[in-house]
Amino acid sequence: MACFFRRRIAEQLGRTTQQCEDVFIPALSAVPVFKKQQTADFRLSISMLRNNGLLPSSGDIQAQTEHLAHQLKQDGVVEEIAAGSAVINFRINSKLLAQKILEPFATGENSKFGLNSELFKSLKRGITVVEYSSPNIAKKFHAGHLRSTIIGNFIANLKQSLGNKVIRMNYLGDWGMQFGLLGVGFNQFGSQEQLKQNPLQHLFEVYVKVNQEAEHNEDMRLAARDFFRQLEQHQNQAVSLWQQFRDITVREYRHVYKRLGVHFDVYSGESFHQERVQEVVQQLQEQGLLKTTEKGTGVVDLSAAGDMSTFSTVLRSDGTSLYITRDIAAAIDRSEKYHFDEMIYVTDKSQTNHFHQLFQILQAMGHSWADRCHHVSFGLVQGMKTRSGEVVFLEDVLAEAGARMLHNMKESKTTKEMDDPEDTAQKVGISALIVQDFKGPLQSDYKFDWDKMLQAQGDTGVFLQYTHARICSLIRANDNIDTATFNPSLLTEQSSIAILQHLLRYDEVLYQSAQDLQPKHLLNFLLKLCHLIASAHRELPVKGSPQEVAQARLRLFRGSCSVLANGMRILGITPVDKM
Repeated sequence: MACFFRRRIAEQLGRTTQQCEDVFIPALSAVPVFKKQQTADFRLSISMLRNNGLLPSSGDIQAQTEHLAHQLKQDGVVEEIAAGSAVINFRINSKLLAQKILEPFATGENSKFGLNSELFKSLKRGITVVEYSSPNIAKKFHAGHLRSTIIGNFIANLKQSLGNKVIRMNYLGDWGMQFGLLGVGFNQFGSQEQLKQNPLQHLFEVYVKVNQEAEHNEDMRLAARDFFRQLEQHQNQAVSLWQQFRDITVREYRHVYKRLGVHFDVYSGESFHQERVQEVVQQLQEQGLLKTTEKGTGVVDLSAAGDMSTFSTVLRSDGTSLYITRDIAAAIDRSEKYHFDEMIYVTDKSQTNHFHQLFQILQAMGHSWADRCHHVSFGLVQGMKTRSGEVVFLEDVLAEAGARMLHNMKESKTTKEMDDPEDTAQKVGISALIVQDFKGPLQSDYKFDWDKMLQAQGDTGVFLQYTHARICSLIRANDNIDTATFNPSLLTEQSSIAILQHLLRYDEVLYQSAQDLQPKHLLNFLLKLCHLIASAHRELPVKGSPQEVAQARLRLFRGSCSVLANGMRILGITPVDKM
């Protein structure tokens, strides 16, 4: 695999320069594949060597490049060495390249390909808490929560695949003044019968009614405040109704998560930390961090000069807690319970200031682990609609994605017969949603486009799934061919070499993804792999080829299909094998 070649090149560099070979590993990278153009396999960055003090930072960089390249020798692994512009290019022996890259696929799929790379030694492994999705209870799952759900799922999958113990947490919005309104509203407008028949729809209708009423009814607003105060004081009737709403919501949400292929280890919520909230307020007072404003609200001064130019409100004037107060309590509880090495919050970018203040307050309270807490933010989706108009609920989006995909599959002449076309259409439709979402930087807003998203051609989730299904079909059609052994010297065509060179980059792409938690690196790698597989599928027939050639080509397709499936799963996409 890539680490074998990287290490062999580093060993020669170490001997030549009298340096430890390990220092050269970060400066060696696999060269991206360009269509119709043969490239080197690895390149060494001379700039990085200068920056790291391994070469003098002064002097002519090109002269340094050529001097070092001249000192290096070809061997059984590296068959060509050439100086480029501030880089040294290395071409690997093509037979050895095929042998080492495809070695792990002797028995078919290999879920660990690329994951044991020495590149990951510098990554800290440990316990990672990922908080994502986090919808509000007593409401149907809004389409706006889709991004947090799929981005958080990708981060959790990535961290787990790289050896972390991951705790997937859904921190439900299950506390706050809105439950005062809902409690009062349900007592006035609600029906236990309707709650059984269509629970979240009924609660949604009640919430809309009570909000409309509260806009011009002061008594309703006061009653809502009183109901929430009863909740915070754990009065039985209020807590019982609230618990019923919460249980119903979690049960309904689990169905949506199952469709998305998402699961959680913990369903937490703001309500879990009520007792700790009072302790947090007391600690803030004892540490002299809690101030009371003229309006009677409790605030923490976050200004550098101590002049209240920046502050965070942690208590209402009536003494009830706020979202940030409960987040402080939750973070402290999690630190004590899980002893995490890092905690990642996944929410939209409008909450950036909230998390900045949260981490500041935790630091001010003396919690040094606050610097291991991170906020991964994302932009908004614009124009998400179904045929019936504006989308409110995620179920509508998932249903439409599946229905549109099923229609496209029925219209296509290449669609294969399958046991459950509706299930396949749903999985491919969800893949299309995820790929459209992950193509750009997470912080960017993007425009939702049904037609582009569901195209079979181009860089889409449909193309990703189609390529995987196509290669699975090829493997099934040739299951009589034994690929446990193969002759790597028979994979000399440019389309074979291009796939092998591209697979060299897999561990680097995962490393880059782990650094910035952006799914676009892995997605773009997989889409490029699909294009290379499509070319190889056209140019390298298995059927009708001599036995040894067929074995070698099928091994190549097995290996690339396995890496494609592994990468898709990290992204949160369930591969389909027929389409």
